[in-house]
Amino acid sequence: MVSTTSTTSARNGTWRNWGGTVSVRPAREVTPASVDELADAVRRAAEDGLPVKAVGTGHSFTSIAATEGLLVRPQLLTGIRNIDREAGTVTVEAGTPLKRLNAALAREGLSLTNMGDIMEQTVSGATSTGTHGTGRESASIAAQIKGLELVTADGSVLTCSEKENPDVFAAARIGLGALGIVTAITFAVEPLFLLTAREEPMTFDRVCAEFDALHAENEHFEFYWFPHTGNTNTKRNNRSAGPERPVPPLRGWFEDEFLSNGVFQVVNWVGRAAPVTIPAIAQVSSRALSARTYTDIPYKVFTSPRRVRFVEMEYAVPREALVDTLRELKAMVEKSPLRVSFPVEVRTAPADDITLSTASGRESAYVAVHMFKGTPYQRYFTAAERIFTAHEGRPHWGKIHTRDAEYLSRVYPRFGEFVELRDRLDPERRFRNDYLRRVLGA
Repeated sequence: MVSTTSTTSARNGTWRNWGGTVSVRPAREVTPASVDELADAVRRAAEDGLPVKAVGTGHSFTSIAATEGLLVRPQLLTGIRNIDREAGTVTVEAGTPLKRLNAALAREGLSLTNMGDIMEQTVSGATSTGTHGTGRESASIAAQIKGLELVTADGSVLTCSEKENPDVFAAARIGLGALGIVTAITFAVEPLFLLTAREEPMTFDRVCAEFDALHAENEHFEFYWFPHTGNTNTKRNNRSAGPERPVPPLRGWFEDEFLSNGVFQVVNWVGRAAPVTIPAIAQVSSRALSARTYTDIPYKVFTSPRRVRFVEMEYAVPREALVDTLRELKAMVEKSPLRVSFPVEVRTAPADDITLSTASGRESAYVAVHMFKGTPYQRYFTAAERIFTAHEGRPHWGKIHTRDAEYLSRVYPRFGEFVELRDRLDPERRFRNDYLRRVLGA
């Protein structure tokens, strides 16, 4: 599902996101090699009346990073600035890919506490849109931030933490690119640890009936439901004293590359060409992977190689509403003519204190629906979104949704705080685009 090739066409200057849902031709681009160069570029854009947006690896499906003004590419703002072992923190440049950060931390005997399931994004792109994994007590990547540095609309450099500019810190950890351009992030880290992953099939009805217990008994629990079937694949990750027992290389290649990527790509091509085959394919796909248990360092357990391209919608609903939401989604698919070849992903997060986090102030469960790239997705996503919003769902900021400021202000109690802070930091809307206009109201 992930490509590491550039999302920029050097021939025509068009920027495209990974999922193929957004393309834009900026008036100009800049790849600053320092924070000072970035600040100068923002000031020049202001003089020329251009809006400014920074892009990472393009893994958002929304147009959150799109601009026809100045496009900032952060790939030279990479690397670790500082490791403070006593404080348990690492400060990293904003353009650093999570993959590089995870590997570098492991070499230093350190790790983030929790991660999402891919690691191709830049640290700033992942945190600014609310990227998360799954966890009973450990929250999103943004919730692990201890400090931020950002260039604001007037070209000044602002630092924030719980003690320094705390109002900015509360919002900018998931800032949507609306408050400034993040240039460095300080994360909490801990000594490298081991996780034991237990993956096994389970019926949809059983997982729903036992969900509360599965969530309570495991540090990290998630599962995938295969539409048109009553089958799921579950994954439980818990800390382990060892020893380290990684997936054997041959089995890892067969299951994670050949089955989960290679074969899955082919069956999706078949399903796109002949949708009538999808229910039968789903029955086979949902039984393709057998149970397995392995123990490894965190990023090798939390993340997976995913190369089959898709489009995605994900909503966070109150955790207590998850089972009803899933049963309604399953009933909708079964009663409709829809043919869905991708599994539905389900994860959880504890409540956090970030202003526009999808888990802000409430324990949350995430339901993500996907469709293979090039397959019409609107009917499925529209029907799913109707179910999610009936449960006061909050859309992932980087994934397809149709919600606007009027709706979002109802489901985010601190929405007004964010808008007021934006008015203060960016009164001229230097970091504007159509997406922010829709979700923030101006």
